[in-house]
Amino acid sequence: MSDSTVRCWLVEREFGDRDFVTIVYATPDGSRYQQRQRSSTSLRTGPTVTAATEIPEADLEPVPDAETRERYASEVERTAERYDPDDPI
Repeated sequence: MSDSTVRCWLVEREFGDRDFVTIVYATPDGSRYQQRQRSSTSLRTGPTVTAATEIPEADLEPVPDAETRERYASEVERTAERYDPDDPI
């Protein structure tokens, strides 16, 4: 098992109807991602959602289609241009 991590950037945040927020971080090339769900309450009181985070390689899933990979790669570029990795967003 590898202990290496990959810097991933916030590419998607979706507010659901059950007080949950889905947060997606993706690799710079858009090929892999991690999806997290948090309650909207924990967004206010818990750890800050930052522009980027280090994610263990083993915790990343492959992005299933080319269109989503391209969209994630574009969002990573846009987020990285506007924010430093530790900036809360």
